[in-house]
Amino acid sequence: LPQDPMDFEWNYWIEWGRERILWLLAGHLLVSQVSRLLVEKYKPWCFMVYGMAACWLLLGIKGFAVILVHATISFAVAQFQLSLLTWLCSLILLSTLRIPAVEEAKRKWYDTENEYYLLLFTVSVRCLFCTSFSLEYCWHGPAHKSSHSFLWMLAYVFYYPTFHNGPLMNFDEFSKQMRRKEAFSLKTNLSILILGIIRIFFWWCLAELMIHLMYIHALYSSAPPLEAASYWALGGLALAQVLFFYVKYLVLYGVPALLLQMDGLKPPPLPCCVSLMHSFTKMWRSFDVGLHRFLVRYIYVPMGGSQSSLLGTLFSTALTFAFVSYWHGGQSYLWYWGALNWLGVIVENAVKRILSVSLIQDLI
Repeated sequence: LPQDPMDFEWNYWIEWGRERILWLLAGHLLVSQVSRLLVEKYKPWCFMVYGMAACWLLLGIKGFAVILVHATISFAVAQFQLSLLTWLCSLILLSTLRIPAVEEAKRKWYDTENEYYLLLFTVSVRCLFCTSFSLEYCWHGPAHKSSHSFLWMLAYVFYYPTFHNGPLMNFDEFSKQMRRKEAFSLKTNLSILILGIIRIFFWWCLAELMIHLMYIHALYSSAPPLEAASYWALGGLALAQVLFFYVKYLVLYGVPALLLQMDGLKPPPLPCCVSLMHSFTKMWRSFDVGLHRFLVRYIYVPMGGSQSSLLGTLFSTALTFAFVSYWHGGQSYLWYWGALNWLGVIVENAVKRILSVSLIQDLI
């Protein structure tokens, strides 16, 4: 049956994967296993050099320069060791991706729109990595200079398995795990690789079946079928949409997660099945775990989080969702999406507090 072509993200990454990215990831895997076998001590620098070479090959000298300039500016601003200044720098760098004149200039660097979008997506994700490193630098200070040097920043920013689309891994976790020395077994790694490939292939087949049989996205892109459908049918379509989204990210995050394991790192857990979720809070905690850890560590907790007053908690939660909406693109529908998620989390937490009152507990 013909494929439903309306899910841009799936088609985009599968096309890039087949053309170049999977081959570059295979190259990283080869470099990883050789460096772990022969030069374990220099493993981070081998990954850094390979990531830079892959970036240059895929995005060109100008794309490589953009990411290097972002990292350099972030590192320079981090020297002041002011978290607020670091955040201001990160938001300004992120905002440059949405300046029309800058967008047009970058488009001219490439022959196709897809190549420009690859730079856009990559730089967006790199902004989070630069922010993570810079804030860790601000918090740890001169006492940890050796572990927070510019070389370590480059090793983190240009680490290839997470380079284009994540998953996100905070610098403190990346640094600790990369420095950790553990026994290397080629036989064990080979079994992990084979099992991982089988699982990812199964998920990919399932996603392909869904877009060849269900046409969820084609239905969503046309108003008449939605207007004619019953509420039960609309509910079923919504469930099908989020289930496909889940399976899609098992593939998109599953491949880099497998490579992280092969490199001796512990990747963030893969998304939890949406059919097992009944709350906004659990959805945010267990779907994109790497992004959740970033938001909690660098925005929610520093702004007071659940330890502050009621107004403080509301504010820190609102700021977290505002950043998520802005980072995803800042379009009006994303602000509505962020606001509704914020409202869902607030209502859930309010109900939990009410139910925890002893009088209510006695009534229950």
